[in-house]
Amino acid sequence: MTEDERLEFLGKVAAWYYEDDLDQSQIARRIGKSRSMVSRLLNEAREKGLVQIRVQVPLRTDSHLEEQLQETFGLAEARVLVSDELDWEMTLRRVGRLGAIALQHRLRSGIDVALGWGAALHSVVRAMPEIQLEGVTVLQVMGSVGDGDPGIDGSNLARAMAEKLAGDFRYLAAPLIVSNEETASDLLSDRTISNTVSLARMAEVGIFGIGAIDSRISGLVRAGYFTQEIVPALREQGIVGDFLGYLIDERGRIVDSPYNQRVVASRPDEVASEGTVIGVAGNRSKAAAILAVLRAGYLDVLITDSAAAEEVLTIHRESIARAR
Repeated sequence: MTEDERLEFLGKVAAWYYEDDLDQSQIARRIGKSRSMVSRLLNEAREKGLVQIRVQVPLRTDSHLEEQLQETFGLAEARVLVSDELDWEMTLRRVGRLGAIALQHRLRSGIDVALGWGAALHSVVRAMPEIQLEGVTVLQVMGSVGDGDPGIDGSNLARAMAEKLAGDFRYLAAPLIVSNEETASDLLSDRTISNTVSLARMAEVGIFGIGAIDSRISGLVRAGYFTQEIVPALREQGIVGDFLGYLIDERGRIVDSPYNQRVVASRPDEVASEGTVIGVAGNRSKAAAILAVLRAGYLDVLITDSAAAEEVLTIHRESIARAR
């Protein structure tokens, strides 16, 4: 049996089992082999990539928390996954699926999509199905991560998203944070980068992550822009997180910091200014940053998990009580 014939045979056995619902004993009788041989053939089919198993865990959401977030912060939509705090990686993948669904509802041919970077956005892109659209352009609106995980980098995510949507993409060909203010200004004035930022202002939809100033989960720390030793000093300055790479305070305001003068990215108050901005972020430790972005009114849609949503609402209520 040639290799091609072997692959065809393995594919036939796999189709009988996974598509036609024949059990292994039935297949064994059909091919004149033992049941254990059928089991080995199915394993070989998986190893050779003929079978790809994808487990879709149901996306159970909390409608009460969704309503509270929408009413409290004037959101057009909130989706809150019932989270498993003991398995954050699973929760992140499922939050990404919710983000992908929210984005799909807003897609059409001829649309520009502004895209950030980070672990949450990686989960969104990974969860996006292939959709045949025409004239879609995905815009990278934050500079690249530098020395961090290339899998979550803006350029890679923009390319991957464009492939999923049968569209084109535009890089932001610069690091997110450069060495000085003059360099940042020069880069933002560069014709190619300036055109991408201008397109991002008019994008009909933008989808971004929200960063926390927490050395365990901070994308800026993982990317090498900040060391863990700097994090306490940032907190002392009232910084609670970052949005599109800009450090923000508890009201979501871009703080007066030398770091923010060195950022190469679209500004949170300008990107997709007439469109829909989707924020995707979860984990209780990100609550303060998520709350800041909500208070600033940057978002139209929030995709999060129940642990983060509960903490966001608790912090907000406590701050109102203290103000009284």
